[in-house]
Amino acid sequence: MAEKEKMTLILFSGEMDKALAAFNIALGGAASGMDVTIFFTFWGLNVIKKNEGSIKSKGVMRNMLNFMNRGGAKRLPLSKFHMMGMGKAMMQGLMKDINFPQVDELMRTAKELGVKFIACTTTMGMMGIGKDAFITGVDSYAGVATYIAEARQSSINLFI
Repeated sequence: MAEKEKMTLILFSGEMDKALAAFNIALGGAASGMDVTIFFTFWGLNVIKKNEGSIKSKGVMRNMLNFMNRGGAKRLPLSKFHMMGMGKAMMQGLMKDINFPQVDELMRTAKELGVKFIACTTTMGMMGIGKDAFITGVDSYAGVATYIAEARQSSINLFI
């Protein structure tokens, strides 16, 4: 039996529209039978943070960063035309009009289709983010060597 084709995505952005694009592509790959991995790093970690609560870190700078950068799929801003949340509300209204799922719904569907979520430990360490800050759907916590191993085996590699 032939090995399944693989797709690897790096989600570097913590913005709603870019997360929507990443999950839409990931779902397309998974639905077509590919093994899909999303490696969340830097601001992309915000996508897989819990929607509620704050993050406690060691040090004043890390605590300030995590206070301003709480993350969570429901808290993501738009990359353009955010307009203090009005643009995001408009986008969510448009999505609702055509029954397009929100980011958290796309994440659940991705998990159901077997998409693997990897959180970048290097970024977690730099920002002072512990594993307890993330949703339960994260499959593993690893560094760039793991991403490179996944990417080497993938026929599609995307950076979002």
